Amino acid sequence: MQEKPDYYYNQSAVIPYRGDSSPYEILMITSRKKKRWVIPKGIIEPNLSAPDSAAKEAVEEAGLEGFVSDQSIGSYQYEKWGGTCKVQVYTMQVHKLLDEWLESNRDREWVNLETAVSRVNENQLKEILRKLPAFLNANQAD
Repeated sequence: MQEKPDYYYNQSAVIPYRGDSSPYEILMITSRKKKRWVIPKGIIEPNLSAPDSAAKEAVEEAGLEGFVSDQSIGSYQYEKWGGTCKVQVYTMQVHKLLDEWLESNRDREWVNLETAVSRVNENQLKEILRKLPAFLNANQAD
């Protein structure tokens, strides 16, 4: 049985990256308890679009500002709060790293794509990360 309101289970995330062409670097952050590496993610705020909500999470959780894609690169699911969270993932070309941010207790680190894939736990997210170069190349051509 779900422990939270329905909207808690609809989430969005960003894959923060830098570079204008492959190989891209991905910015990873630690989870709240610093037990694993993740990407910025959170509940889609009722008054925000999924990309805007993901951008808000990037600022709060990782101290990042940048351009968030309008188009999702993919989605994944994971179990939390007695239910299944569905996460829409967007890309974020990072333009600025803030020195201070809301959750600055989290560590952050730029890594190559292979390291990012190896660090995340969710198999669906690993597949989304692997699609990043092709997704960015296709969207830069538009």
